[in-house]
Amino acid sequence: MSNNSSTQKSEGAAAAAMPDTTLTPDALVEQLRALRLQIPDYTHLPLADKRTMVRAANASPEMVQASINTVGASPELTGAVGRSADDLRTDTEDAARWTAVEDELRTFLQGISATNLVRRHRIGLTALQVYSMSRQLVRQKEHASLQPHVDLMKQLNKFGKKRKVAAPAPPTVPAPTPAPAPPATTTPATTVKQQ
Repeated sequence: MSNNSSTQKSEGAAAAAMPDTTLTPDALVEQLRALRLQIPDYTHLPLADKRTMVRAANASPEMVQASINTVGASPELTGAVGRSADDLRTDTEDAARWTAVEDELRTFLQGISATNLVRRHRIGLTALQVYSMSRQLVRQKEHASLQPHVDLMKQLNKFGKKRKVAAPAPPTVPAPTPAPAPPATTTPATTVKQQ
């Protein structure tokens, strides 16, 4: 419970520190593109490259640490891999810190998606309410001018249409294949000689 209240306090403090200006989608896209230019080593990879990188990228932290220690113990290995142990440690620490950014951006995207779903729900619900109310209003002569609008909404309303259910096709039963006739064999007639 205390963790939740401290999270709420920190979010509240962050919200209080933020100016009261809200971003437009266009302004946010511009800011995201500007941020992208400031991220070191920012890149996109083709799917084939991602697949080839997965195995090495998922090496266990213990194995990675052991390999860094080995590079630190051998000048020959430092020269062979072209990186020092300190450089490898820094890269490892950076990768760990950037996972926090990944998590935050994933959360941010989920929040943007949820916010947009709420907007689309609000718009769609209003449209359905307008359609329903308009259908009631056109029954009165003074609102007859709404009839073309109601007709258009009725035509475009995918919620009010019943889906046609295709009649199931009768099961096809394959005709039984005739059993092959036994091959005709000719047996020589044997005559029994009586002695």
